[in-house]
Amino acid sequence: MHLKFGEVSTIVVSSPKVAKEVLKTVDPACADRPQSLASQIMWYNYIDIAFSPYGEYWRQMRKICILELLSVKNVRSFDYIRKDEASRLVESIRASSGRPINLTDKTFLFTSAITCRAAFGKVLKDRETLISLLKEAVVLAGGFDMADLFPSLKILNIINWNKYKLLKMRSKMDAILDRLIDEHKDNLATSKKGNGEMGSEDLVDVLLRLKQSGEFEFPIANNNIKAVLFDMFSAGTETSSTTVDWAMAELMRNPHVLAKAQAEVRETFKGKETIEECDVHALKYLKLVIKETLRMHPPIPLLPRACREECEVEGYTIPLKAKVMVNTWAMGRDPNYWPQPENFKPERFEENSIDYLGAHYQYLPFGSGRRICPGMTFGLANVELPLAQLLYHFDWKLPNGMKPSDMDMADAEGIAVGRKHNLLVIPTPYIPEN
Repeated sequence: MHLKFGEVSTIVVSSPKVAKEVLKTVDPACADRPQSLASQIMWYNYIDIAFSPYGEYWRQMRKICILELLSVKNVRSFDYIRKDEASRLVESIRASSGRPINLTDKTFLFTSAITCRAAFGKVLKDRETLISLLKEAVVLAGGFDMADLFPSLKILNIINWNKYKLLKMRSKMDAILDRLIDEHKDNLATSKKGNGEMGSEDLVDVLLRLKQSGEFEFPIANNNIKAVLFDMFSAGTETSSTTVDWAMAELMRNPHVLAKAQAEVRETFKGKETIEECDVHALKYLKLVIKETLRMHPPIPLLPRACREECEVEGYTIPLKAKVMVNTWAMGRDPNYWPQPENFKPERFEENSIDYLGAHYQYLPFGSGRRICPGMTFGLANVELPLAQLLYHFDWKLPNGMKPSDMDMADAEGIAVGRKHNLLVIPTPYIPEN
């Protein structure tokens, strides 16, 4: 589908066959990200990873983040952080047992704490301010700003209220991230040890070392570091928390699925007071629940690409700088691939080989091709353990006599799409039998 938003040509791809053409066959030609006022300001003029143009800078910075934070080895090494934060989550919910709680907020705090400790070596004092800035930035980056729709009209950049709002937000974020960088510098100067929790280097230390040594092919300034840090915080926090939130919402809306998932967890860990992460791999049905959640509610429902050069897809010419939006949400609900697509049915994944790796184009929760999400392993680990803990330690019901069919499952706005309304539920502690 070809749409014209102002002066910008936009191609919307809702077919797995065409998605394969865009994301694989002509991938290099469509490997840029669309530019917007919000991403330009909040992500430091595209010197991060998520919004950076495809090229050597993007390749090298992405490689550093994978090696130092997002690799399978590193993700496994953070298991003690996930276990610790999952225990905190359980205790905070237990303290409110019998009363309605905002589970959306609690899962956001949980995933942000893990991301902070893994990437920054500690939970930031200003974490909640950063969360607030992130939520607003995601909405603004996913919307339609007049300056983005009519790039030739430079006056729209001057008389743009959103621009001044974003600059004010950036100023707040600068203060938080500058303070984090300065603390790391001071600690490295005095202790000569890394700022990671175990005394090793964290991501901030690595980027500071590369800045000082000049090993990186491109010059690194504080803005480069801040752009990457905000990338890691936003991606590590937003997508995992929204997936946990959607999964719990679907379980509350489908009590028979909740009962089956809960029975598996409690049978697997029967008699245990705590759940070890290494044991979560035995929860086959829970993994199907997560897969089905990501089918119905992909974290990024419209994968944004931009053409670096003119290319041809299915006989049609896509012009230079055109936006290409791959509609993963629509493909995940296409009845040609998914029988009864509007039904939440984890069992549909029992007998097929579809995975998260981006080779099955009807199912792309983490994207595909050169721009596939590098934090897939990190994100999934931050979903599986908290879900297992929530199902094991608590029974759940909706507040105020609400029925499952009464739940509002509307989407919020933004690049990463969570629920429009926070999930309010009542927990009752479950006491396992010895």
